[in-house]
Amino acid sequence: MNVLVTGGAGFIGSHVVDALIDRGDRVAVLDNLATRVHPKGMWPSYLHRDARRVRGDVSDREDWVAALDGVDAVVHLAAYQDYQLDFSRFARVNDMGTALLYEVLVETGQPLTRVVVASSQAVYGEGAYQCSEHGRQYPGLRSSEQLRQAQWNIECSACGLVMEPIAAREEHVAPTNAYAVSKMATESYALALGGRYDVPTTALRFSIIQGSRQSPANAYSGVLRSFVGHVRQGRSPVIFEDGHQLRDYTHVRDAVTAVLIALDDDGAVGQAFNVGSGEITSVLEYAQVVLDEMGAESLLDVSGRYRVGDTRHVWSDTERLRAIGWQPNGTLAEIVHDYVSWSKELDQSDDWAARALERMEASGTVRQASAGGS
Repeated sequence: MNVLVTGGAGFIGSHVVDALIDRGDRVAVLDNLATRVHPKGMWPSYLHRDARRVRGDVSDREDWVAALDGVDAVVHLAAYQDYQLDFSRFARVNDMGTALLYEVLVETGQPLTRVVVASSQAVYGEGAYQCSEHGRQYPGLRSSEQLRQAQWNIECSACGLVMEPIAAREEHVAPTNAYAVSKMATESYALALGGRYDVPTTALRFSIIQGSRQSPANAYSGVLRSFVGHVRQGRSPVIFEDGHQLRDYTHVRDAVTAVLIALDDDGAVGQAFNVGSGEITSVLEYAQVVLDEMGAESLLDVSGRYRVGDTRHVWSDTERLRAIGWQPNGTLAEIVHDYVSWSKELDQSDDWAARALERMEASGTVRQASAGGS
């Protein structure tokens, strides 16, 4: 099979490229080598040498035409991700890029066996909760005033009691930031146009995927990059809110397996699937795993800072994907070990963690709460 992987020089994409070539597929990569991910603007050394390389942008029609030449299937992972305020860019790259793919396919009549598009757990917003008295609820975004007062927890809208978070299922979405809205639109375009024009399509809602090759230059790439960067510079890991936020961090190996199943299993067509580890971890627990892996002794920096738009707790119910054969097996310890080992190859004098934090503080994305938390 001839497979095009957009964003194939990036984190998840490069691992997908490896897996496809290892099983005998021919692979093309479309990537714009954005400097926020690839600071030198060059093809990374880890990208498989047998992949055909097309430097281009998914928001450019001619780049799509060039990259799609001779292709049987597409894994569309390219996306704009950031915490900055350029909201229109999310729509221009993520939504228009996906629409352009189907536009080119329909205009040229190019037949594909499958398109797999990357969506995100972010489409669930604050996720799902359970009140012991009033049942399942889907709360809205926490208010600016709540966060300023360090009122971190989600309370029942009826009785005011703190609710228990539960796994988010595919049926209910409530995106609350520009990235999440763009990913919801991405999968909506893909599934709707794929169904209408007979392009077999599957959407994968990735949780927080972690592992080697995550760009330290990209502030969106999450806590692992941040924790390792601060510890490498002799600082304490920076913890937002109170550190009790719960997430399901997922090994990139398991994300790749999900992509392969989505490519191959006809039962996946026309559906969106959650991709998450099922292992629930607090941010404080994660930081401790990083400290243990790096042999560092440090107090955690829990100073009441918060990131505007962050969810309190969210993790995904993965029964739908497991029903067609997917089974995650990566552990948090493996995730951290793999990233720490890989990151030793990077320039250790480059203080990317501090730079990313300063950038988010300057834009007002990271702020300081004014009171003790709840």
